[in-house]
Amino acid sequence: MTSITMSRQFQTLLQSSLIFILTFLTFCAFFVSLESQSHTSKNLHISKSQCNAWLTHKKWRSLKLTITKRTKLFVKLEDFFWRKDVSRLPLPYGMKGSELLLLKVLAATANYDMPAHIENLDCRTCVVVGNGFSIKNSSLGRLINTYDVVIRLNDAPVRGYEEDVGNKTTMRIFYPESASSNPRVHNEEDTLMVMVPFKPHDLRWLKEMLYDEKRDSRGFWKPPPLIWLGHRSKVRVLDPYFMHQTAKKLLHIPFPPKIKQNSFQPTTGFLAVFVALNYCDVVHIAGFGYPPKSDQQQPIHYYGSHTMKAMKYSSHNVGREAQALKKLEDSAAITYLHPHL
Repeated sequence: MTSITMSRQFQTLLQSSLIFILTFLTFCAFFVSLESQSHTSKNLHISKSQCNAWLTHKKWRSLKLTITKRTKLFVKLEDFFWRKDVSRLPLPYGMKGSELLLLKVLAATANYDMPAHIENLDCRTCVVVGNGFSIKNSSLGRLINTYDVVIRLNDAPVRGYEEDVGNKTTMRIFYPESASSNPRVHNEEDTLMVMVPFKPHDLRWLKEMLYDEKRDSRGFWKPPPLIWLGHRSKVRVLDPYFMHQTAKKLLHIPFPPKIKQNSFQPTTGFLAVFVALNYCDVVHIAGFGYPPKSDQQQPIHYYGSHTMKAMKYSSHNVGREAQALKKLEDSAAITYLHPHL
């Protein structure tokens, strides 16, 4: 083999090596850029420019909800010391007549705040994940997991549905009839289990769980769990203020509410939206919206087999809630993460 041939082969080898190196570097740069874009797009919804934007939005101000961003969501034991007439309304809008039950519950939990790493944020981003069929096949799971606060409802499952609903849960709002026997299955270790007491029986049930007392299933429209494996340090009781304001300011329920056959109360999902509006700077929602009442066979949840037929005797006015959500969306107070009716 001549030196000229060897030289040409060396040049060819060198050129091939350089092409390989350049191709590799270009490939790496592309993926670094792609990853950067991914993080950028992922964080678009948590831009600080959106924080407190609701304060200056004219349409939002026109609703006159007078929200002042209360950061204290849960009832505390000290709220009941040295105070008279803590509330003039009974549950679910106040604690009148249920003070003793509540005191026992609060004494057992001994924790009344949000985690410090969330409480101390300059800008809190929240997503309320509804249980509606509209979130099915949405592939929103990864996006939902990026929010500071993820609020879920009742016993809605997470395992097996992560691609659409994510798996992060900061708070789960529930009541006895909607409780899961083992909250650890579809929640994280640090998930707060937030009780919404609709009636004194709800607080009694929670007391029986916390103190391991004899269970009494009377007074419930559906038997609640007789065994509940929630950790007492993660239990919170939502301040009835939020239920009262949700009903009065958003749904315009007369107060004091009259006990009659066609009376209704806010759903836990609609309540959760109002809680988020009070606590968070950016509020997004997913999984909200009911199909038309005319379609009685349409599934209403992203899980299970319940259809609109099950809503026939509901104590909730889903039509009025849909109108209220539309107003909140039009006023830029909330943003949907997926197309909706």
